[in-house]
Amino acid sequence: MSGAARHVAIITDGNGRWAQARGLPVAEGHRAGADVVKDRLRDAVELGIRELTVYSFSTENWNRPAEEVTALMRMFSERLLGETPELKEEGVRMRFIGRRDRVAPALLEQMDWAQAETAHNDRITFFVAFNYGGRAEILDAAERYQGGGEEAFRRLLYAPEMHDPDLVIRTSGEQRMSNYLLWQTAYSELVFRDELWPDFTREAFEASLEEYDRRVRRFGGR
Repeated sequence: MSGAARHVAIITDGNGRWAQARGLPVAEGHRAGADVVKDRLRDAVELGIRELTVYSFSTENWNRPAEEVTALMRMFSERLLGETPELKEEGVRMRFIGRRDRVAPALLEQMDWAQAETAHNDRITFFVAFNYGGRAEILDAAERYQGGGEEAFRRLLYAPEMHDPDLVIRTSGEQRMSNYLLWQTAYSELVFRDELWPDFTREAFEASLEEYDRRVRRFGGR
């Protein structure tokens, strides 16, 4: 058996389709999705998960309509300022991974503040992949790599302390990695769920973990 998952990474897909199906603006789907991120983070703590990573904004998401990108940035800032004190009290350590270019300086300052505020917490580490791309991360590390093997390369990734995800969950019925944690997920187990992200309940989360528990992980061995 695989044993309990230490690190779960999630591709939180389907916010836009969820909103459209209800005749709502896409921004409302992102707000509903952000509420679910917060709820599942708290569930992760209760379920004994030590690291949770969510795909918040990819390097490709800049190609979305400018209005949607602006709304996303505004919401991200609001959530960051409003929820960091709560997360600090709850023992959550926040870490942002991704490129810093194209992100407004004020938002970068808020991200740095949230990381500093929660730096000494150790109940769970919450990695937020923001302006993130797996290929970009590998390219950024490769530019500084001077040899020394895998561990030397890992130390050049955005969050060298991150353990490889045991499990990757993707919602909305899509079955692809979408440039997510390409180095770290080389041997991760994958679970694809049909729910759109705002409909991803604790029960769906637990079902995903139960499916993981039934897997046998060999890491290339027998």
